[in-house]
Amino acid sequence: MHVSYPTAGTCSKNIEFDIDAEGRLHNIRFAGGCPGNTTGVSRLAEGADARTVACMLRGTDCRGRGTSCPDQLAMAIEQALDA
Repeated sequence: MHVSYPTAGTCSKNIEFDIDAEGRLHNIRFAGGCPGNTTGVSRLAEGADARTVACMLRGTDCRGRGTSCPDQLAMAIEQALDA
C-alpha cells in the first residue's frame, strides 16, 4: 500500500511511504523538514514493522510544537493501518 500523508505543525509538508503485505515500511520520503533528521528516521525505519515504528515515534516533540516529523510519520502509519 502506498501512503501520502500531508503533515501539520512541522517543517516537512508531506510524507510518502509504502507498507508491504507483511506490514513493513519501505521508501519513506519526507518533503521538507530537517534533512539530517528526516533522512535518519527514514533509514532507521526502512524494512521495520510499521506498528513498532509508530509506537516508538509517537509523541516525539520538536521545539514545543506538540508534534514533529517523526510524530507525524507515526500518525501517518497509524492512519494507514487503521483504514
